This record gives sequence, C-alpha cells and structure tokens, in this order.
Amino acid sequence: MVTRTHAELDLCNQKAVANFFKQEQPDQVYLAAAKVGGIHANNTYPAEFIYQNLMIEANVIHQAFESGVKKLLFLGSSCIYPKMAPQPMAEDALLIGKLESTNEPYAIAKIAGIKLCESYNRQYGQSHGIDYRAVMPTNLYGPGDNYHPENSHVIPALIRRFHEAKEQNSPEVVIWGTGTPMREFLYVDDMAAASVFVMELDKFIYDKYTEPMQSHINVGFGTDLTIKDLAEMIGQVVGYQGKIAFDKSKPDGTPKKIMNSDRLKQMGWCARVSLVDGLTIAYQDFLKQP
Repeated sequence: MVTRTHAELDLCNQKAVANFFKQEQPDQVYLAAAKVGGIHANNTYPAEFIYQNLMIEANVIHQAFESGVKKLLFLGSSCIYPKMAPQPMAEDALLIGKLESTNEPYAIAKIAGIKLCESYNRQYGQSHGIDYRAVMPTNLYGPGDNYHPENSHVIPALIRRFHEAKEQNSPEVVIWGTGTPMREFLYVDDMAAASVFVMELDKFIYDKYTEPMQSHINVGFGTDLTIKDLAEMIGQVVGYQGKIAFDKSKPDGTPKKIMNSDRLKQMGWCARVSLVDGLTIAYQDFLKQP
C-alpha cells in the first residue's frame, strides 16, 4: 500500500501528482484526500474549499487514467444532496434542488468528483477498461481526526470542547445553533471497510445497482440523532458534569441529513460499530494527541 501525507505530496500540484504516479505506478487508487471542515471553516474559506478540492480530484483522477490505473474509488460527501432533499437521502436526489449555502463550494467540488469518474468511464471505459467508482459517506469520525478548535467537524470539535471544559471545571459548554438538526455518523473503520467492499465488487453487480450517469453509492450508518443528543452523549463519554447550552444566533445548517443506504445494503454491506463505542475510541485517540 502506497500513501502520502499532505506534507509529502501536494495534490493541487499537477506536476507533483504526475511524478507520483509515474514513480509509484499504483494498480488501484482510493481518493480520500480533501480539504474538509465544519460550518465555520466552510463559511470562512469558501474559495479554498472549492479550489483545492477541484484541483485534487482533477489531478488525481486524470493522472490515474494517464498512468493506466484501471480501478479508482472516489470518496465524496453527503453534502452533495440538496438542503431540502427528501429524507433519507437516496442517490437519485442528486441535483434536484438547491444546496445548503454554508457548504455549497465544497459540495459543488464533490459533485464534480463524481462526474469526473462517470465521464472517464463513459469515454474510456470500453476502450481502456477503466472502472472508476464513487461512494458518498455520511459524517465520519474516529481516530486520526482533526481536533482543531475552529476548523474541525462536529464530533472532534465537541470532544475537544467537552474535554477542555472538564479539565477547566467550566460550568457550561455552549454549542452553535439550536441543537435540533438531525445528523448521522459513521465510524471511520466502517467507512474503510465499505470502501474496500465497493472497490472489490464484481462489475456486473456494481452496474446492476447503478447507472452510467448516477453511479455513486451512499454509505451511511442507518440511524440519526439530534446535535443535542450527540452533545449529551459526548459529554457522558468524556465525563463532563456541567451544563450544555445552545447559541441560537448561530446557523444550524441543513435541518436533517440521513443517508438512504439501501443500495449498499442490497449489495451485502452494513455498518458494525455503534456510535457510543466509536465515540469512546475517538476520545481515547484525542487523549493521545500531543
């Protein structure tokens, strides 16, 4: 297995990516790299989010093709679906309505990644034997996450805040929004297992459940919960005894987001790690951070 950190390889640099593929000659590619963040980060750095993610996808997918890579898996995001998409969100909800404004640039980039895979398949699938697939994860969490106080996703951000509040004996933790939005979360090892499962699926089976211009597959946990319930669960895992309050002047984002993962279940895969077990492991990982 060949990997590169961001410090080792800038995927926005076309020449660097071309040199990497020329040197390593991989047989398969799992494209999980992306610039990611929560509501605050997406609102603050929209140009960075759309530019960097578009460049990463274009460079890696094209250079994979140029290097003769036959199989590639692109990891997208549940934010590709419209803000008011029917719940749970099925694959055919793509492009049927307006996106959530807080992360529209990121979502546009991820949609472009799906369409890159589909377009290369349509143009070069038969002539070059390529098979580029895409999976759309729900919100992911687990060991190795980004715990930055401002630029992280909701679970690592809350883990950090509840831990710091416990250490400082703070009487209250204030959370953005109303606490009412519903969200779904998947443990990172489950996502890794799903990625390998989809990559290794026989092409006949993959094609049976997808269409050439709607070929992505949702990967979800199957149930969701409110941000309030999530915060209370993290508080319990961390051992915080204080009060939880909500700043209703801050944006909530999409009111409800849960994936319809029936297509993947029909193919034979489902998640294994419960939320409370995953949060416990994630908190232990946070405690090991320098």
